[in-house]
Amino acid sequence: LIIVMVPGQGVAMVLRQSILSGKEAAFYSVFGNSTGLIIWGILSGIGLSAIFQASPTAFNILKWAGVTYLTILSIQTLLELRKEAGKFEYESGSKAKDFKSAYRIGITTNLTNVKAAVFSVGLVPQFVPKSFNLGLGIFILCCIWAVVSFSWYAVMITIVDRSSKWIQKP
Repeated sequence: LIIVMVPGQGVAMVLRQSILSGKEAAFYSVFGNSTGLIIWGILSGIGLSAIFQASPTAFNILKWAGVTYLTILSIQTLLELRKEAGKFEYESGSKAKDFKSAYRIGITTNLTNVKAAVFSVGLVPQFVPKSFNLGLGIFILCCIWAVVSFSWYAVMITIVDRSSKWIQKP
């Protein structure tokens, strides 16, 4: 839970989606984010950590892909807000409420998230008991991580949604 609560790329994505696209799109994005965590678990379980350990270049490519993606999202958000003549209202901005685009934002954010990569390949394997199958253990723990992450982000989305409605009351 503490790992999930630490602000990072995922939190930024959830807040952006909640504010600009609404609660529904934010949930679709969180579903994509959770799918990404499960994919990291699968990749870690089949040996991605060995690849990153053997090739720092591969890890640097992932890291810079994440930085690039966040930069693109930030610029896109600023341009969307600029089109709205400086208004930053809950109901303004693009309404990317369709499942595909919101889900794509979530999964792309997660798969380019260095924190998710480091934790799934470096931290999660340490919690698998020695007597348990390592690959299966990593996958199970990453599935638990995905559920905890989804739950935390659901709380965040609900808070943003309720507070934005309260703030907009005359």
